[in-house]
Amino acid sequence: MRLKDKVCLITGGAAGIGKTTAIRFAQEGAKVVICDLAEEDGRQVAEEIGGVFYKVNVADREEVQAWVDEVVAKFGQVDVLINNAGVLRDGLFVKVKDGELVKQMSEQDWDLVIDVNLKGTFNCAQAVAPVMIRQGGGVILNATSIVGLDGNFGQTNYVASKAGVVGMTKVWARELGRHKIRVNAVAPGFTLTEMVRQMPEKVLEGMVAQTPLGRMGEPVDIANAYLFLASDEASFISGVTLRVDGGIVVGT
Repeated sequence: MRLKDKVCLITGGAAGIGKTTAIRFAQEGAKVVICDLAEEDGRQVAEEIGGVFYKVNVADREEVQAWVDEVVAKFGQVDVLINNAGVLRDGLFVKVKDGELVKQMSEQDWDLVIDVNLKGTFNCAQAVAPVMIRQGGGVILNATSIVGLDGNFGQTNYVASKAGVVGMTKVWARELGRHKIRVNAVAPGFTLTEMVRQMPEKVLEGMVAQTPLGRMGEPVDIANAYLFLASDEASFISGVTLRVDGGIVVGT
């Protein structure tokens, strides 16, 4: 019961790592509030764990603020925020054939990924921080990725968003530390979410081959990292990006 009676907000909580984190936090006594755009799945998760679901677009600052205001009105506090919501729109920066440009990452794909992954993290943290300051402390945990640290082929937008999250984490740890708010990030490696499981077997085998521990991560591996960082056991850890990746270094 490491999170007993703590109010924990988890964005992107309807599936994948967010869902598993919501379940894990509930097991540890937290009052879990999840948000997502996938309303049906989100409500089902909330029902399973005795939590609360809100449909929220994290890229919309007004929606985020309304969500946080409702949570505070209902529970009176916010102890932990997990900025987990994210999207992928992979593609080459530029693709050239015979010296001619044939394709490039679209502006729409750039904007969407930056809006959700980077601006969404900013929106949620900025809405929650004043609440945590008034109550005398809290924990903000941000989802980044190993590719935000190492880069990766065909992921200019995603890497930029996740590298930005690493930078914001360091800034907020410095700015908010005086208010007893800890800010950290978690950088998952190849993790077997529902989306990843649908990839071709050959791709999955390649991911395992690149991971020194010889297996892919499970969502609970990431959830347990969030749990540790959210708990009082990590009370002197702030400004850190924790790799949970089986030892991988992304190659080209």
